[in-house]
Formats: sequence, structure tokens, C-alpha cells
Amino acid sequence: MSATYTIAAYPKEVGLRDGTKVNIRPLAPADKDALLDFFLGIGEEERFYLRDDVTSPAVIDAWTEKLDYNAVLPLVAMVGERIAAEGVLIRRRGGARSHLGEIRLLVAPEYRGRGLGTIMIHELCDIADDAELNGVLLEAVADTQQEALETVRWMGFIQVGTIVGGARDPHGDLHDILLYVMPMGKWYEWSKA
Repeated sequence: MSATYTIAAYPKEVGLRDGTKVNIRPLAPADKDALLDFFLGIGEEERFYLRDDVTSPAVIDAWTEKLDYNAVLPLVAMVGERIAAEGVLIRRRGGARSHLGEIRLLVAPEYRGRGLGTIMIHELCDIADDAELNGVLLEAVADTQQEALETVRWMGFIQVGTIVGGARDPHGDLHDILLYVMPMGKWYEWSKA
């Protein structure tokens, strides 16, 4: 039986460390232009590591027109009409992995270091916990995403592996990919303490 992602708690307004108010909610079809603008605001070298060409209007159209929140739940953090962060909880494919989710997250450069990434990961983990998933996986490029890695370590994610040379940058240099997991039992203990 597949777990269902509960999204009744949204939209939700939260405050960042500096007092900025952010509205978190599921991505909607009307967010197409804002989502493309968000990704265009991410540096080209950083976008290079993403799995899809997020500057392609066709990719953004596909994401916003074919929303299935039980398979892929994208959340956006809005400041006014602008997307400040986009995070996704992905259900693992296949019966053997259906008890796990995967988190992907990207925060706009001007909102980094203000607690937004932590808030988004917290929201996605809470949804995974409510859906009775056993854990969530997350991966990051070792030497290019230090701030994100510090956050997930602080939150209690456990490093479970390294793919040595798993990413190649635009200059052809290899970088390790670090794999992390958050068991939902540990998440419950950490987040409810």
C-alpha cells in the first residue's frame, strides 16, 4: 500500500531568522513562470549539477502541468510572488523501495543562510513522516554544497555512502556525491524533542 502525502497544512506562513515572512505551499500550475525565473536566478555552475535542464520552458511546463502530489510533492517557499526556495519529496519507484522518499532542495542565493533550507527540509520530512515512510534520502555534491551539508548534518541526517567521482563539473573535474538518510523514527525523536 502506498502512503499518501498529506498537504492539508498548506499554505503555511513561516518566519525566517531575519523576520522575513515566507509562504510555503505545494507547487501549482500557475507557478510556471515564477519557477522558471527562480531557476534562472541560480548560477549556471550550480544549475549544472541538477538532474534536469531547469532553464528549459518545456521541462518547467511538464513539471507544472502534470502534478501528481502522491508521487512527487514539490513545495515552494514564496516571498510575495517570487519563489525563494523549491523542495521536492519524491516517492521511490518500485515496491521494494516504496517505503523511502527522496528529498531535493534548492534555495535562491539571496535567501541562503537565513534558515529557509532548514525549514523546507523540516516540512518535507514532516510530510514523509505523516505518510508513514520509513526514511528519506538526500544527496549532495561534496565540495560545492558545503552550507547544505552542514545543515543536513546538524539536522541529524546520517551519511550512508559516497559515490567517488560521481559528479563532473563544467570544467571536467570530478567531485564526490555524498548520500544521506534520515530514518523517520530518528526524525520523530529529533523534531518532537
